[in-house]
Amino acid sequence: MSATESEVSPTASQSAINPPVIFNRLATLHDDPAAMIEATIAHYRSTGRPLELFESLKMRIRNRLSLPLIAPEDEPRQSDDVDRQLEAGLLDACRETGEMLLGQGRVREGWMYLRPTGDTARAAELIGHIEPTEDNVEDLITVLLHEGVDIARGYKLLMDRNGTCNSITTYEQSISGREKRDRIAAARVLLDHFYGELCDSVRGDIARNEAPAATDESLGDMLAKRKWILADGGYHLDTTHLAAVIRIARVLEDKPSLQKAYELVQYGRRLHHQFQYPGDEPFVDFYPSHLAYYGVLLGRDIDAGLAVFERKMLASDPATSGTAPMEVYTELLDRVGRSAQAIDIALRCVPDDVPSPRIVPPLLEMAGRCGHYAPILQYCIRKNDLLGYAATAAAQTHWKKTSDKAE
Repeated sequence: MSATESEVSPTASQSAINPPVIFNRLATLHDDPAAMIEATIAHYRSTGRPLELFESLKMRIRNRLSLPLIAPEDEPRQSDDVDRQLEAGLLDACRETGEMLLGQGRVREGWMYLRPTGDTARAAELIGHIEPTEDNVEDLITVLLHEGVDIARGYKLLMDRNGTCNSITTYEQSISGREKRDRIAAARVLLDHFYGELCDSVRGDIARNEAPAATDESLGDMLAKRKWILADGGYHLDTTHLAAVIRIARVLEDKPSLQKAYELVQYGRRLHHQFQYPGDEPFVDFYPSHLAYYGVLLGRDIDAGLAVFERKMLASDPATSGTAPMEVYTELLDRVGRSAQAIDIALRCVPDDVPSPRIVPPLLEMAGRCGHYAPILQYCIRKNDLLGYAATAAAQTHWKKTSDKAE
């Protein structure tokens, strides 16, 4: 016998003679399977063993349903009622196991168990207690950002780890197609980060050339007081990143964010012409158009700013520019409280080849703010869109009932 075997054998033998206390406990409960399972659950909870806890919780629900504690491979299909109870029990087991795993800092495993419950808020709360480290940051980014548990925190971690360029690419490739609240969450993180970096760089430039700027001066203040900034044709941060942040920030709605974006545009307008790249319609003249756009949203020269985008819409050819000029103009009208006008213009200007299911949903959102449903109903009739008509009629009825209650 080898030395290794002689060392292992007594240990195994002694374990058989003196089993852990939990086995003694279970030995007294052979005649009460339910109690035996509860003792097992309590043991795994107290010892922090989530995977074994999950299996024991599965046994609990199966025992309650008079099923074999371990499912056989050829288990017959159960009744709908039993299946529902089994599913509910398994979701409870997933929830408790996932919470224990996240409590232990095991991000990917914890989310794997919590995901079937759909409780992203609870997952975000628990992950919020996990400090990022070199070992777990990739898992945190994957779960928070790419799995959508906490877009803002996940995107911030990505930005801190990989920088602005990679973060912009990730936004355009992975986030721009997500629902609006996700786009807003990430866009605000990106804007705040870039704005802060640019302010720091401009402050450093000022300090090297004159007395330091006051701590409460915004980027706009610093630019307004010092005409020499950017006069030499230079720049402080990557100008392509500047343009991308301004473009992405259009999804934002809160005034502080819109003000920051507006100040970034003011900075961009001072750049040498070789750094003022064109955008897509209706933002070909990138910085002047965005100055009007953010100005409208901030309540500055609203009519003049709207007129800029109305002219762009009327002058554009949908065959080459698509519907973007119309969409931007009507979106601006809606965002400044002129939703009924936006609906009428959209329906009058939308090209005939645009499918009705694409235009009706955003119009219904606008109508929900003003009750202007009648033209949408007529549009659906004209386009032979029965589903759109039904959705619009139902939304109109709901809006009327809600309005009547409010009165």
